[in-house]
Amino acid sequence: MVTSTKDRVRIIDTAVLSNDWYVLKKTTFDFLRSDGVWQRQSRETYDRGNGATILLFNREQKTVVLTRQFRLPAFVNGHDGMMIEAAAGLLDNASPEERIRAEAEEETGYHVENVEKVFEAYMSPGSVTEKLHFFIAEYDASSRVGHGGGVEAEGEDLEVMEWPLDDALDAVRRGEIVDAKTIMLLQFVALNRVMI
Repeated sequence: MVTSTKDRVRIIDTAVLSNDWYVLKKTTFDFLRSDGVWQRQSRETYDRGNGATILLFNREQKTVVLTRQFRLPAFVNGHDGMMIEAAAGLLDNASPEERIRAEAEEETGYHVENVEKVFEAYMSPGSVTEKLHFFIAEYDASSRVGHGGGVEAEGEDLEVMEWPLDDALDAVRRGEIVDAKTIMLLQFVALNRVMI
């Protein structure tokens, strides 16, 4: 009797296809199907490391802080590329809490200390290895320590936006906000009545 997924997977070969921006690998493996038959499969995985994202909210004003930036993959898939998003970044060997505080300040200009982790999720588990850590944190005018906008040397050029939560949720309904992590955080805040 098979007791774990580990017992159902046998890695046969792994080849690096690209190691430029991040690592793209092709893995050939045998998978023990639920009918007891071993099946040879081949998949590509894109490894960019794990990340974290945060939605800053102001309970009193009922607002959230979002960013707008150009995303080439969305652009080449028919979007204008200017994505409205919650602040986010890769962990780069830091703890999720440490990294998201730094990303929030770099991207939005707001310094936050008390971040609350709300869940973790694999955003595209069919092809990307990244696990994303989701956070929320309160902000107010006194939290603003800079202009935000990201790190120019990393190619970031972000517009910082403060929106009423209801407007952000309407933007999801209209298809103006189409970034999954941002939609998930906005819905979490709304469904859990975080701002009440």
